[in-house]
Parts: sequence; C-alpha cells; structure tokens
Amino acid sequence: MKKNICMLFLVSVLLLSGCQSQSEMKDGFYTAEMSSYSHGWKEYVCIMVKDNQIVSVEFNAKDSSGYIKAWDNDYMQNMLTVNGTYPNEYTRYYAAELLAQQNDSEIDALTGATSSGNNFNQLIKAVIEQAKKGDSTVVTVSSQHSE
Repeated sequence: MKKNICMLFLVSVLLLSGCQSQSEMKDGFYTAEMSSYSHGWKEYVCIMVKDNQIVSVEFNAKDSSGYIKAWDNDYMQNMLTVNGTYPNEYTRYYAAELLAQQNDSEIDALTGATSSGNNFNQLIKAVIEQAKKGDSTVVTVSSQHSE
C-alpha cells in the first residue's frame, strides 16, 4: 500500500512537471501587432522573457512612418480632453498590469481607452503563445476594424 502511494505520488509529480515545462515561456523578445491601422495607428506589444518571467513590456502604436503614438503631444492633448486619458498613460498601465500578473488573463480596460485595452488583451494572448513556442517572428492579430 505504501509503495503504491509513493508510485502514485511520483507519477503525479512527473505528469505535473511535464505539463508545466510545456507552458513555460522561452527566453527572448516576442512581438505581436494588429493586422491593420485604426485612426492612423497600428498597436503592438513587445515583451522580453527571461527565466520564464516577463521582464519587460512595451505596448504602443505606430503610424505608417513608424512614429510612436505616445510621443504625439497634440494627440495626447486632444485625447485627454475628450477621453480623460492619453496613450502614454494607458499604455504604461496595461504594460504594468501584464508585468504584475505574468499571464494572458484579461486585463480590465481603462475608461477612455477601451478599444486599446481590448486590442492589448488580444495581443498579449498572441505574444505569450509565441513565447511559449520560442518563436520570435512577429505575429499578426486580426483587427476588428480597419482604415
């Protein structure tokens, strides 16, 4: 009886450790981006993984020339007045949430940045899947809307 319990325990540990190793993220940089532009911007997420931990997150958007949305002061002023938030604020919020939770669970959207929050949740699922595979090619996520 004691031998059977020990064997059962050993098999359980081996099975659990095998499952865990399949879901571990590989060290490297991984990027996901939306498939199309929305209001002139294409959102993307880039993460750096080290020892199965996300250690860096960049979430932003770029225009067709590569200019970063969070750097656009005119856009920031207009969005802040209308929506109560702006890209440099909400992109940092979403990135910090991902660093804190370390998985692809849905992150609550900030008021005024709901569309970006929804895109972020789609992007993190895709980028974490890439990290689990160890595939550093940029993955494209289907956009709900396009220009």
